[in-house]
Amino acid sequence: MPARPVTVVTGGSRGIGAATCLRLAADGHDLALGYTRDAAAAEAVAERVRAAGARCVTVRGDISEECAVERLFDIAGAELGRVTGLVNNAGVTGPLGRLADARTEDLRRVVEVNLLGYLLCCRRAARDMADAGGGAIVNVSSAAATLGSPGEYVHYAATKAATDALTVGLAKELGPDGIRVNGVAPGVTETDMHAAMGDPDRPAKAAATIPLGRPGRPDEIAGAIAWLFSPDASYTTGTVLRVSGGR
Repeated sequence: MPARPVTVVTGGSRGIGAATCLRLAADGHDLALGYTRDAAAAEAVAERVRAAGARCVTVRGDISEECAVERLFDIAGAELGRVTGLVNNAGVTGPLGRLADARTEDLRRVVEVNLLGYLLCCRRAARDMADAGGGAIVNVSSAAATLGSPGEYVHYAATKAATDALTVGLAKELGPDGIRVNGVAPGVTETDMHAAMGDPDRPAKAAATIPLGRPGRPDEIAGAIAWLFSPDASYTTGTVLRVSGGR
């Protein structure tokens, strides 16, 4: 019987990350769920993952810190086996507003989590997966990477454009090692991220600008991520799949 895939999901305690954990568990993955603050929320997701028949470990840590990333992958490997998948999902936006009004500490935090954190996770995943003979990485980007998000979070959009470049370049670099690297770019999605950035009603307000007339749901983004891990995507790499309702 083939071994179950072992996938690390960062930011797995809520929103798109939590939905992705549940979907991948249903698809036969064992999971290492990374989170930053809310241990109770992380464990609640883990319990649902286990109820679906998958193994799951939760690991607290900040992906902008190298030691935290190493610990996440070390625990995943020790508890579950060789890591074969990574969902780079953890991210921050900072407060909504014009770049001219942004605080330096907010800019630095967004770059450190959304870009440096993704790089650190990809670097460790590349090492582990090359040793394992292959694997798959999915970087969660954003439609903001091409829309630019003026007046809201240009700095966040810039990190997501960097995520897309990372995805394309790393796919070419790691293809000979049997490692596929893809991205998913969600549009406005119903998560608590909007409240955290100061506008809990943002998804509803954005509906008028979306061709499908509504924001996305976390499970719809998770479905796209899951497809990129599936055998149906075995020849897909270097692709950023936009899941944005047409926006």
